[in-house]
Amino acid sequence: MIDKLKEHIAEVEQFTTDSKEAVEAFRIKYLGKKGLLNDFFAEFKNVASDQKKEFGQTINTLKQVATEKVNALKDNLENQSDHVGEYNDLTRPGEPIEIGARHPISIVKNQIIEIFSRIGFNVSEGPEIEDDWHNFTALNLPEYHPARDMQDTFFVQTNPDVLLRTHTSSVQVRYMENNQPPIRTISPGRVYRNEAISARSHCFFHQVEGLYIDKNVSFADLKQTLQFFTTELFGKSKIRLRPSYFPFTEPSAEVDVYWGLETETDYRMTKGTGWLEIMGCGMVDPNVLTNCGINAEEYSGFAFGMGIDRIALLLHQISDIRLLSENDVRFLEQFRGAL
Repeated sequence: MIDKLKEHIAEVEQFTTDSKEAVEAFRIKYLGKKGLLNDFFAEFKNVASDQKKEFGQTINTLKQVATEKVNALKDNLENQSDHVGEYNDLTRPGEPIEIGARHPISIVKNQIIEIFSRIGFNVSEGPEIEDDWHNFTALNLPEYHPARDMQDTFFVQTNPDVLLRTHTSSVQVRYMENNQPPIRTISPGRVYRNEAISARSHCFFHQVEGLYIDKNVSFADLKQTLQFFTTELFGKSKIRLRPSYFPFTEPSAEVDVYWGLETETDYRMTKGTGWLEIMGCGMVDPNVLTNCGINAEEYSGFAFGMGIDRIALLLHQISDIRLLSENDVRFLEQFRGAL
């Protein structure tokens, strides 16, 4: 009888399968209620006294080996099932994984932030839903000021003091209210104006505005900062500043960069002049500093602002600003791999 047990032990050790049904049949054969182990335990009483110890040890060995074999086979089958579930059918042809692309607005915004961070500017952000004080009044645009007409505004119907911000200058106001000079910050973000949508304009777009406040800041500092920026971003170092008007800066200027006339596109973008307007700038009006709690007798500063969308159109030769907000995958795929 003991020899028969040892034969079963050898059989159990050699058994292998990749079928759940076969594993279950094997378990029932040895470990089931009517399995061989129960039969052997039932024979224990008929074994000679001098063989009972060895017989009992052999039965326990068979039970242990059979149990370990069943558990090992089940674990192996479960691991195979998980593997197939993760990778599906390995015989199927592979399909390429589609890699996403950064939006051109994000690409240009990150480039601008990186350039100004190299000369000490940090990034400040604020709410897109603003109040009248931060969007207009603090910026030298009191109620009924005619310059408010320059920015067609989306007001909240239930509260005329609440609006969608028309520029990120409101972020600069909030920053000046909570920080004392020296201040060197840029404010990227989305802004809204009630304008007709066309290939060149939209009712919402993106801006980056910069602010530098310290002692003895001059217009020469402003020009040198913009000179550095245009050289780094466009690779073009020739700029010009034309007198202009903004309620929150005095004096104020429009900034043009010499784009050149090398291609037909250059002629079209610059209207045959070679010069391209990219931003507005100026020295911060003392009234704005006072409104924000900064001593205008001790400090001065400059500010500038540019449209990210327009720069993206220039850098990537995009003909229609509406493409930037339509989320057409075919359009966005062109920027795959860009940082």
